Amino acid sequence: MKKTSLTLAAVTVALASGGTAAAADAPGNYVTDLARVYGGYQRILALKEACDTAVPAARAANNKAFAAWEAQHRTLLQDLRQRVDAMIRGASKDKEEYARNLGKYEGEIILQRKEYRDMLLALGAEELRGQCQRVPDTLQGADANLARVYAAELETIRKRK
Repeated sequence: MKKTSLTLAAVTVALASGGTAAAADAPGNYVTDLARVYGGYQRILALKEACDTAVPAARAANNKAFAAWEAQHRTLLQDLRQRVDAMIRGASKDKEEYARNLGKYEGEIILQRKEYRDMLLALGAEELRGQCQRVPDTLQGADANLARVYAAELETIRKRK
């Protein structure tokens, strides 16, 4: 098995856990840190998806807030996607295997995001409604600033070109 396959498997496992397994480790490992930051992004997507489903009345305000948040983080999000793609590409011996791996690993990431979304949807209606109505404020808050929340992880990630 190629080393990159093991690396990709580690990213998948860490992403599959929503970053929680990675959170137990100290920052400093590229794969773990990439998974942690990318998992944070996936959790924000899951929150938006859950709110779109559960509280349609908040959708317009949340879409506007999410678009602004995404614009603020555009460069970082593009970098994260490119790095995940590079790991998948590195774990693939040719274009056909890359296509299979891309579908496989992106599918697993989407599945984990769906599971997190479903967990949010299982909250009590009032609790979820409250969270969804606070999405615009949440996305403007310090806890949604990926560069701030994941500063140590991003330092590790950015050391690798």
